Amino acid sequence: MLVHVTSDNELIWNALCSALWPHLGKDEMLFARRAGKLPYEFLYMETEEAWGFLSLSLRHDYVEGTDSSPVAYIEGIYVKPDARHRGIASEMIFFAKQWAKEHGCRELASDCDVHDKDSEGFHKGVGFMEASRNIHFVMKLG
Repeated sequence: MLVHVTSDNELIWNALCSALWPHLGKDEMLFARRAGKLPYEFLYMETEEAWGFLSLSLRHDYVEGTDSSPVAYIEGIYVKPDARHRGIASEMIFFAKQWAKEHGCRELASDCDVHDKDSEGFHKGVGFMEASRNIHFVMKLG
């Protein structure tokens, strides 16, 4: 069952965020949520234990491969390794699709790193179609 992240369960959510995004500072997501920047955060709870989380947003700017606005966007989806292959992520995708419709969206989008074959396979497996591939460049000045 998916439940909203609240002040009562945000530390559990933050630990799961750290597992998905270890390159971020330990409490970066927690500070962002407390500042009101992450209003659509959900925990997947089963028998009083959090097995994963889903982070959603509404994007009003252009989203690659879409033709409507707003677009519901999966900012992050994570299931603990020992709980995978039990349908939890598929259940979260179903929830995200319903949530998107309730928020007036006609499209649900997501992304993954071009080298993350597990995430790519997951996205394709739950019905996403690849929209494009991008290579980003940066040049240090100074």
